[in-house]
Amino acid sequence: MTLTLIAIGAFVATILGGFVALKWSDKLHLVLGFSAGAIIGVAFFDLLPEALEIGGQYWESSTLMLAVAVGFVTYLLLDRVFFTHCHEEGHDHGHHKGILGAGSLSFHSFLDGIAVGVAFHVSPAVGAIVAAAVLAHDFSDGINTVSMILRHGGTKKQAFKWLATDAIAPVIGIASTFLFTIPESGLGILLALFSGFFLYIGASDLLPESHHNHPTRWTTIATVLGMAVIYFAIRFAGV
Repeated sequence: MTLTLIAIGAFVATILGGFVALKWSDKLHLVLGFSAGAIIGVAFFDLLPEALEIGGQYWESSTLMLAVAVGFVTYLLLDRVFFTHCHEEGHDHGHHKGILGAGSLSFHSFLDGIAVGVAFHVSPAVGAIVAAAVLAHDFSDGINTVSMILRHGGTKKQAFKWLATDAIAPVIGIASTFLFTIPESGLGILLALFSGFFLYIGASDLLPESHHNHPTRWTTIATVLGMAVIYFAIRFAGV
C-alpha cells in the first residue's frame, strides 16, 4: 500500500513539475537548488551509510566505494554518451535532440522508481527518505522534460506526451521491484550504486541547472537547506 501511494505521488510530482515549468519558470532555480541539496543529502546521509552498514557484512569498504563510483560513472555515460545531455542551452539543436533528452529523463525516472523499491527492501524508514528525494527529483524532471521539448521546437502537445511518459516511468520502476527478490548480500552493492546515481543527479545535473543564468547566493542557500532538511529528517526518523 505504501509503495502504491509513493508511485502515485511520483506520477503527480512529475506532472506538477511540468505545469510549473509552463507557469512559474522565473522561480525554478530555487526549486532545483533545493532538490539538488536534498538528493545529495540522501546519497551522503542515508544511502551510503546504509550501504556500508549492510554491505560491510559481505564486502570490503573499498568494494562498496567502487560501486559508488561505478554508479556515478554509469549515470555519466547515460547522460553524456548514450543520451543527449539534458540541460544544454544555446542555439537550436533540432527537435530530435529534445526527444532524446526527454527519453533520457524518462529512463532516469525509471531508475528512480527502482531505487525506491530497493530502499524499501532495507526498511520502511530508508524507503521513506529515498522516496522523498525521488519525489523532489521527479518534480524537477517534469520541469526539465517540458522545457526541453519546447526549447527544441516541440509543441505543447508533444511536451505533454513526454511529460506523461516521464510521469509513468517511476511507477513502472517501483512495480518492477515486486518481480524479484534481492538477497541481503546484494543490497549493500545496490545501495552503493544508487548513492553514485544520486550524487551524479544532484551535483552534475540539478546543481548546474539551478545556477544557470541566476545569482548563486540564493540557489546556494537553497541547496544547503535541502541537504540540512534531509540530514535532520534522517536523524529524526532514526534511520
